[in-house]
Parts: sequence; C-alpha cells; structure tokens
Amino acid sequence: MKAIVYDKYGQPDVLELREIEKPTPKDDEVLVKIHAVSLNQYDWHLLTADIFLVRFMGGGVLKPKSNILGADIAGRVEAAGKNVTQFQVGDEVFGDLAARWGGGLAEYVCASENLLAHKPTNLSFEQSAAVPMAGITALQGLRDAGKIQAGQNVLVQGAAGGVGTFAVQIAKMYGAHVTAVCSTRNVEQARALGADAVIDYTKTDFTREGKQYDLILAANGYHPLADYKRALAPNGIYVMAGGTMRQMFDAMLWGAWNSRNGQKMGILSAHTTQNDLAFLASQIEAGKIKPVIDRCYPLSETAAAFRYLGQGHARGKVIITM
Repeated sequence: MKAIVYDKYGQPDVLELREIEKPTPKDDEVLVKIHAVSLNQYDWHLLTADIFLVRFMGGGVLKPKSNILGADIAGRVEAAGKNVTQFQVGDEVFGDLAARWGGGLAEYVCASENLLAHKPTNLSFEQSAAVPMAGITALQGLRDAGKIQAGQNVLVQGAAGGVGTFAVQIAKMYGAHVTAVCSTRNVEQARALGADAVIDYTKTDFTREGKQYDLILAANGYHPLADYKRALAPNGIYVMAGGTMRQMFDAMLWGAWNSRNGQKMGILSAHTTQNDLAFLASQIEAGKIKPVIDRCYPLSETAAAFRYLGQGHARGKVIITM
C-alpha cells in the first residue's frame, strides 16, 4: 500500500510517499480502507517536535516512534478480527487514532474498534474526517472543562480554526450567547456558523473592552493569563485548548494559582471516546453542527498540506484524500 512516511523529525520536506506492507488486523482490530484524513496541530507537533516534550511523551526521543502521521480518519471497514463485535465489513467509520500515534496517512490502517464510530450518514468521508479531534476538543472544552450552561455569555477565541468552528456551533447548541473572536477575513464565516457577536481581533482587543464572560474557550490563546482573568466574570471559567507554547506552559504552571475568588483557569487535555464520537455524529445528523473544510489535498501532496497547516491560518480543516 501507499503511505506517507517520515523517519526523522523536521519540516514537511522529511515526508516521503512510499510503498509499504499492508497491515493485518489483530483479533480485536479492524482493517480500515482510508478514504480521507484531516490534519491537526497534533500532527504538526509530532512531525516537527517543536514542543520538545513530544519526544518524552511517547513520540520518540531521537526519532519518531510511529513513522506514519494522521490521527483523524474516515473510511470503510475491509476486514475485522474475530473478537470485534461493533463493526462488520463494509461499515463506514470515522475516528481518532492519536492513542496509537496516528497511522492514518496511508491507504489502510488497523485500529482497535474502540477508537472508531459509525460515521455520520449525511457527511462525505472528507467531511467526516474533519470531525474527530477538533470536534471532541471543542465539545470537552465547553461541556466538561467549561461546564457550559444555557444562557451564558461564552467567548470563543480562534473561532476560524478547526476547534473554533466547532466550538461556536456547539456553544450555540447548548443555548449560550456566543461571541466569536477571529480576523477580518473570517468575520462572515463566524456569523454564518451562528455566532451572536463577532470581534475582529485586528481591530479590537476583547480583554480590554470591559466586558466579562462566563466562559472563555481559547482555541488559539496568546494573551497573558491576567488578560483572560480580567475578561472573566467573577465565577467564570477560562479553558485553554490551544495557543502559543508560552501561554500553554503559563496555563499549566499558573492556572491553579489564578483560579481564585471563584474564577477557574486551566488547560484542556482532551481525549477521544467512542461515546463522544457517536454523540457528535448524532448532532451532525440532526443538523446542529457541521465541519468546515478549508482545503483538500491528494495523498501525494501531503507535504504541501502540512506547509499550509504550519502557516497557522487555515479556515477550518485541512484534508488529505486518497
């Protein structure tokens, strides 16, 4: 089978299209013929090791532990191990393979059945691949870490990216009044996704407007914690789901210290569950949320797709098609 392989950390130029052996599923695995993969910042970090801790968290100290990237997949079950009970040959599935360090940038992949769910029936494979990691990060950031409630004032920073586009829609789904923060070129997109108010960060700094929010989800957090604290209501919650390395470390180190006087501040550690994949699929089928896709690239142009992702200006998701 064809696969995108990398043997060392680096920029997208280290990615190579190769012919490798097609995998065989274990008793508790399914073999998925992949139709589409979406790229995430997670994949960028594993490719470049720009966060040095990636090397010590299982990615591989000197070289990548898994040499095929791609966590978010959508495809069709081609074979199933004898112990598999939830899927059968021909089922259309989607899922997040981060627990096995990716493997999706290939024509086939083997995965434990608990990493997958039946894909939304009203989406294409490309659209389905755009959902898992970004959708679950937004869902768990708002529902679990943010304790979102109907009627709250919720602000989504980074509302044009993969996580942010889902967060705007999910916050509306829960009945919140949503303020989206994005650049000028993405204002109309944010409104189309349901945002009640949109702040163009190139013109306005929401942390200095004097308005306070019950929940702030920073899908792209770059302000100091003190700025977010000023923009939080007395019992507000700040959840960092992505941003600069400095801000992420500040949130990890000082979040608890700043969680005083009723306010809570911290960093999200999202984890994909089959139940949450199924929940997102049900909400998509009900027409309450939808993925936003920026660009699609063929497998042979994966390096170009990563270069675009690395610029940090994708509007929604970047997809690799087979």
